[in-house]
Amino acid sequence: MSPYHVSAETIVAARTIRAQTILTSSDMTLIQGDVPGGLISTDEAIGLETRVVLYSGRPIMAGDIGPAAIIERNQIVKLIYAIGTLSISADARALGRAGPGDLLRVMNLTSKSTVSGIVGSNGAVYVGELPRS
Repeated sequence: MSPYHVSAETIVAARTIRAQTILTSSDMTLIQGDVPGGLISTDEAIGLETRVVLYSGRPIMAGDIGPAAIIERNQIVKLIYAIGTLSISADARALGRAGPGDLLRVMNLTSKSTVSGIVGSNGAVYVGELPRS
């Protein structure tokens, strides 16, 4: 038997929380135990948006939360194709909700073609190279 006592904690939902809710410290509580893939610090989750319903007493997994959405379904967004010094932009319709860094399908309003791109912090959807910060 080891003389060392190892204790792990996991973050669980303090109550049932609807999807698309911004998390606050009162939404979470710590329990003893280690759940693979579960969050271990409330600091990791505060201010993020739930992507799924979180049920009371169940661990909050990393994939259950993410940055708050800045694009709503059917919103008109700027679609930017960039590679090297070439940049082409067009208007597109968002086919889902997404936050910065998320992959989002959009439909080019002119060609009606559907493409997937990464949402930038400015709300534009980038195909090709992402802008340098």
